[in-house]
Amino acid sequence: MASEPHHRISAAEYLALERQAATKSEYLHGEIFAMAGASRRHNRIVLNLGITLDPQLKGRGCEIFVNDMRVWIPAADLFTYPDVAVACGEPELLDAEDAEVDTLLNPTLILEVLSGTTETYDRGAKFEHYRTLASLAEYLLIAQDRVHIERFVRQGGGAWLLTETDRREEILELPSIGCALALADVYDRAL
Repeated sequence: MASEPHHRISAAEYLALERQAATKSEYLHGEIFAMAGASRRHNRIVLNLGITLDPQLKGRGCEIFVNDMRVWIPAADLFTYPDVAVACGEPELLDAEDAEVDTLLNPTLILEVLSGTTETYDRGAKFEHYRTLASLAEYLLIAQDRVHIERFVRQGGGAWLLTETDRREEILELPSIGCALALADVYDRAL
């Protein structure tokens, strides 16, 4: 027996549905994927990232978005919700003249807190999609079950340089936004 074809919807249909939905979903190639809730550790780390970066960004022409700012990746036909995104310069928004200014087009830095269900996707296909964004200069993967951060920085010619740390006393420089992350602050009350 042949399987039923998936019902695909347009990006406009997805946005109309998503803006009315009680829960968040991602959109990829016409299909909608429900997002699972986050753990206490995950929420704590995301909060810590916001608390740590926001004061450093004041007066620098960058804006931080936590959890609910959707990002549109046209080359991948993907709407997704990074845990944290920072846009430097004027944030470019989809349908900026619309009252719903809820979809970012030009993140400079994206931070994802890893979980057992999303880690493979965040490291693989999702990062591949993110790399198509010309504005993206830096990508961080943050473990929630141990002190460990992987930082990818865009190099000339499209290469990405990986550095990683697992020392709580480390201070991680974020060259794309001119800020620093103390791992002790990132993991405060999370581990």
